[in-house]
Amino acid sequence: MIALLAPGQGSQAPGMLSPWLEVDGVEQLLTSWSTATGLDLVRLGTTADAEDIKDTAIAQPLIVALSLLAFAELRKRVDIPDDAPVAGHSVGELTAAAIAGVLSPDDAVALAAVRGAAMAEACALEPTGMAAVMGGEAEELLARLSDYGLTPANRNGAGQTVAAGSLTALGKLADDRPAGTKVVMLKVAGAFHTEYMRTARVALAERAKSITVQDPVRPLLSNADGAVVTSGADMLDRLVAQVTKPVRWDLCMDTLAECG
Repeated sequence: MIALLAPGQGSQAPGMLSPWLEVDGVEQLLTSWSTATGLDLVRLGTTADAEDIKDTAIAQPLIVALSLLAFAELRKRVDIPDDAPVAGHSVGELTAAAIAGVLSPDDAVALAAVRGAAMAEACALEPTGMAAVMGGEAEELLARLSDYGLTPANRNGAGQTVAAGSLTALGKLADDRPAGTKVVMLKVAGAFHTEYMRTARVALAERAKSITVQDPVRPLLSNADGAVVTSGADMLDRLVAQVTKPVRWDLCMDTLAECG
């Protein structure tokens, strides 16, 4: 089985768009997306340094733009089955929605820009963060997170959970980690996929009102529960809600395994 998976924040790298400018039509498309987002995506994807593109407001539209370019090129070179499922991690779910035909590429990049900017603003309101927790027993870990008021913001499977919340609570977790676990603070702007992002959810919901969606043309998995979504309107609602809800990548992988 072929599955199409779109990456999330953290996959950006300096110069990531440079090779793509040699592909016919790409520079014009990026220029159009730059106008729509108010960001110079060509510069940011070619000459900007790692510190510049680490900014959530920049990284998210940049990643979605490149992912859509990659899919367009892949489709030219490979016969992708119509029933090939698609999923995206966090902001990558916008890419996945575009690949499945729910969003236009233009709307996906525009939403990524709104999402990134709004999440960056939300991160500035309170000192929050995220930490990867590897190993240990899942039930014990979830109980410990609850004790400290932390959210399991990403449940990635294979013994990795990302905890999110206040920096104070994350510090307590690091000092009092469950047996058999390793805790690593992540270099992110704040507690993504938690209620700390509620202002970003409001901004995204407002922008989503102007978007016309279509029902998916291929199996589209949701970060919320790993379910295959069949309604474009439902998917748009999920994309908005996703910024304050945990990413259940483990359940997405379970669904892909069931698909064969």
